[in-house]
Amino acid sequence: MSQFIRLTMDDIARLANVSKTTASLVLNGRSAEYRIAESTKERVLAIAREHHFQPSQSAKTLRSRKSGTLGLLVPELSNFAHASLAQALEPLCREAGYQLLVMSSNEQASMETAGIEHLLTRQVDGLIVVPCSSDATQYLKWSLRLPLVFVDRHIKDCPIPFVVTDAIDAVTSLVVQAIAAGSREVVYFGGQADLSPSQDRLAGYRKGLELSGMTEQEHWVWQRDYLRPSGYSMMAECYERLGHYPDSLFTGSLTLLEGALAYINEKQNGSPAHLMTFDDHNLLNCLPWGIQSVVQDSQRLASESLVRVLKLMQGETVDSAWISASLHQRP
Repeated sequence: MSQFIRLTMDDIARLANVSKTTASLVLNGRSAEYRIAESTKERVLAIAREHHFQPSQSAKTLRSRKSGTLGLLVPELSNFAHASLAQALEPLCREAGYQLLVMSSNEQASMETAGIEHLLTRQVDGLIVVPCSSDATQYLKWSLRLPLVFVDRHIKDCPIPFVVTDAIDAVTSLVVQAIAAGSREVVYFGGQADLSPSQDRLAGYRKGLELSGMTEQEHWVWQRDYLRPSGYSMMAECYERLGHYPDSLFTGSLTLLEGALAYINEKQNGSPAHLMTFDDHNLLNCLPWGIQSVVQDSQRLASESLVRVLKLMQGETVDSAWISASLHQRP
């Protein structure tokens, strides 16, 4: 038997000496609608406060067919960008009257499917998803069941609305600056090639080369995934293939940068002259390298995705949005 005492609506009604119906109406904010005496209302509320009682959310869901919850599914909670998104989104949901339930897919389609199905069993009213797959069909079936919005990533030719960072222009600017500063060998480390962030960041890199009149050379582009060990192994393989560090290195995420720097720090045999990365963190200010970074606007990504899922819940049609990024220049 549990050591904890869980009061029910019956218990509150008994302690307040009212019927269960009266207690329920008061605690669900309907006392005025049913003309319940003010003294009775205050007595019920006082008892509820004394015992820290809240009406059952499950019961509310059954009555209203709304759970007052939204789901957020991200690939990795340890990923700084995804953690920042969740941190920005949670208070916005509370202000809108919703509780946010957060789950991780660990960049695995099977775990993502299990996570979404779990959120559906929780009767969430809407879903915000950072997709870990480029297969639109599985997401389309869920979008028929409840409002669904993509954030941070999108899927080509998929009608599900999305809110993502405009990565191409920001990455292009970094590459152009590095070449203007004298770089003649600009290497790119990216994640899964089929994901939209990888495609957008690589497109920005190549556009920067083109605008600078530089031709991409063999072994300049390396793609694997966004995990730290991949940054380490790509740096090791790149150094061995080239025989030296490139003039400039752009990494598609902080995790890839972390892995690359781990290799550089371990070998103590120099480093690229120019280091660039997608995403920003204050710890970059403390490193001995002047790392240039792309800063995503997590607050706008969160607010714009929430606006869209709430509008879908109201039956409205919504569009997609590209959110501008900024650059953090370090000497």
